[in-house]
Amino acid sequence: MCGIVGYIGKRDSQDILLEGLKKLEYRGYDSAGIAVFTKNGLEITKSKGRLANLEGLLREEPLEGFVGIGHTRWATHGKPSDVNSHPHTDNTAKFSVVHNGIVENYLNLKEELMAKGHIFVSETDTEVISHLIADEYNGNIVEAVQRAVKRMRGAFALGVLTEFEPDRLVAVRFASPLVIGVGEGENFIGSDIPAILEHTRNVYILNDGEMAILTSSSVELMTTEGESISKEIFHVDWDLVTAEKAGFDHFMLKEIHEQPKAYRDTMISRIAEDGKSVELKELGMTAEYIKSIRKVHIVACGTAYHAGLVGKSVIESLARIPVETDVASEYRYRSPIITPDTLVIVVSQSGETADTLAALREAQRNGARVLAITNVVGSSVAREADHVLITWAGLEIAVASTKAYTSQLIAFYLFGLHLAGTLETKEAAYIEEVIAAMHKLPEQVESILEQAVVLKKVAESISHHKHLFFIGRGVDYAVAQEGSLKLKEISYIHSEAYAAGELKHGTLALIEDGIPVISLVTQEELYEKTLSNIKEVKARGAHVLGIANEGSEEEVAKSVDELFAIPKTLPILSPALSVIPLQLISYYASLALEHDVDKPRNLAKSVTVE
Repeated sequence: MCGIVGYIGKRDSQDILLEGLKKLEYRGYDSAGIAVFTKNGLEITKSKGRLANLEGLLREEPLEGFVGIGHTRWATHGKPSDVNSHPHTDNTAKFSVVHNGIVENYLNLKEELMAKGHIFVSETDTEVISHLIADEYNGNIVEAVQRAVKRMRGAFALGVLTEFEPDRLVAVRFASPLVIGVGEGENFIGSDIPAILEHTRNVYILNDGEMAILTSSSVELMTTEGESISKEIFHVDWDLVTAEKAGFDHFMLKEIHEQPKAYRDTMISRIAEDGKSVELKELGMTAEYIKSIRKVHIVACGTAYHAGLVGKSVIESLARIPVETDVASEYRYRSPIITPDTLVIVVSQSGETADTLAALREAQRNGARVLAITNVVGSSVAREADHVLITWAGLEIAVASTKAYTSQLIAFYLFGLHLAGTLETKEAAYIEEVIAAMHKLPEQVESILEQAVVLKKVAESISHHKHLFFIGRGVDYAVAQEGSLKLKEISYIHSEAYAAGELKHGTLALIEDGIPVISLVTQEELYEKTLSNIKEVKARGAHVLGIANEGSEEEVAKSVDELFAIPKTLPILSPALSVIPLQLISYYASLALEHDVDKPRNLAKSVTVE
């Protein structure tokens, strides 16, 4: 997830672009840059790091002009660096592009363009776009962009300038957000409304496959096929703080609602076009190496550790390789048995978690290869690991992780299926069935989010209690642990998660009259066992909320006080759905208690010390 902004008018563009990028820095802060038409032509200044670095450069050497585009980056292709920063140009430096999204077929396009003599300087997919537009240019920038996007696969929002037509700014949207701001004698583009809200409250919101051609005095809207379209102007009446959260009250709620997109983005380009296999060429793992793996260690902290618990079940089920899951802060100190045929998987949203980094280095010292699952390209774990699988969740601001966690689950599903396909431990028909079910997950998550009002009532009731318990079996227990952590970290209600079958071994003594118990019942082969455990806590006076699959409501409802049904999916995929209502319950419980949802006490987003 990156932020783009553009301006064309009669004012100094540099200051407007920088103001817009400040409002978009939550979308990415690996690097930033701007391109402006100056008296010397199209000039670019960009820099790795926070926006302050770019501001420093521009104070020393300003770019003076009335037309420009800007970008703040959240890296996907290519590590954060000056050269990988946007805007990108072609070899002539006459065409400049800023881009939010992913060009899936950029390697094929790059090879084709290189064969024509184009020379590339960055590792990014975006640079391909500038070369492609230059290659298609025949005197009309709009037509060149239209021809270029027809050849691109993936998700993209674009801002495009060419020195040959300095009075026009072209914007395109396909599966990545983009808005057009309409002013008086000036017009704007932005990834989000906050980027332009200080200058105009009148916007066009582009849909997929639409583009805009901006001059200082006009905005022309059309499809990428060249068909003219008309839209009503949307008048923004939000304040700036609300706009940054896209209308949501908190970043956590916004990020919960961004999960369908995060699922799609993490899967995109990694599933074969025929839907029959998972392709993880980015890992650089040969079939020979995969067949040499004898055991897997998954090492992580907090929420990432809980994703690892699901990952353990996924890999063992699909690939039939034994897996151990460890809390990173304990891993080194138990003298783990690590050998060259061990694959160590470290999981970290930020890629900077100190204990996880230490575990990575310990594994490598003992001769093991390390696979990093992280949300940050160019992070420490991404740089140091032997193999990297990026979760494309986009920037996560709330301390309590939601979309990063579920994207980690998607990464484990992809990796497990990749192993199964290579090792032939599952039939091709089953792999295809799982992939088809994964494609349905984003829409199924959306259907859960539409029922948030039901979960809000549950949460408000829970907020009156000081203690709460979660129970489940199998992967339901793994999800129960994540649900318990979410509730604790933002509502401060004491909660514990237990394997439902362990209740009789001591913890049943904690159940008393009226205490809330949330029970996950999504694993069909464990229904009878879990329902028996529910009856045990009910007999001691517990008030039970059941989270179960659609189709099993009637059976489960007989054993619980309240029931919330999630869309039915394959049992192995249920954690990607069952955790969503738990996230919402935690959010609304914290809200009912009037806590700071996004910044819970005593906690930080990235734990960079042991």
